[in-house]
Amino acid sequence: MEQSWVALEEQCRAVEETADGEGAPRPESALPLEAALLFEAETLREEIVLVGRKLWERQYVDGNGGNISVRLGEGYILCTPTMMSKRDMTPADICLSDLDGNILAGDRMRTSEVLLHLAIYRSNPIARAVVHCHPPHATAFAMTGSLPPIGLISEYESSIGPAAVAPYETPGTQAFAETVLPFVREHNTILLSNHGIVCWADTVSHAEWLVETFETYCKTYLIACRIGRPLVPIPEGKIDELLLAKQRLGLPDARIGRLVKGSGSPR
Repeated sequence: MEQSWVALEEQCRAVEETADGEGAPRPESALPLEAALLFEAETLREEIVLVGRKLWERQYVDGNGGNISVRLGEGYILCTPTMMSKRDMTPADICLSDLDGNILAGDRMRTSEVLLHLAIYRSNPIARAVVHCHPPHATAFAMTGSLPPIGLISEYESSIGPAAVAPYETPGTQAFAETVLPFVREHNTILLSNHGIVCWADTVSHAEWLVETFETYCKTYLIACRIGRPLVPIPEGKIDELLLAKQRLGLPDARIGRLVKGSGSPR
């Protein structure tokens, strides 16, 4: 059942007033009504709203397109509502859902593509936030079922490296959500064929950074191709140095499997 934030505040006031001095409950131990009004939840809702506006301002979404979510503890997620521009959202519009996609709090219906987000969270526990949108250059590659070549810009290699392309399925369906499962552990950036892009990270802001990085890389690659000179790749040994740094930081990259087990050096 959906409940308004005003109603939640009224129902939770007694909980706050009778607190035993040990602080607010953690999301893991909180009931939905309590979790919805935790300070952590309020902060995450504000971050979702900020990132939604960045996506709209950068023209990565149009109409009511795109969706954002973040984990709240281990049992809940906060996600954007359906049928709403990312430019117009306020914290009160953000929905609280369980890991089955059931709305537990909020005035609006959750995004219809929450199944995609849940599939990522279930498959990769490291993922704490997911951003899905339709930046034009990245989506152009998604329309061709292809990716720009890697090994050309160090900043891109450090944060993303190889992306993946998931096959097309009807958005909003379980089949659509499952298209990313073969890729989500080794790739933090996945193109959705004939649709857009989805990125996961430890925070909403960091997931949005990945979107920015990939979109800029696609655009820069297309510009470089117009110069009429051969593209000069980063030497393989220098790519391996970046992979070692990503390995130390715990960042995903399908190429890290090339590193010799225990030696800390590439094959």
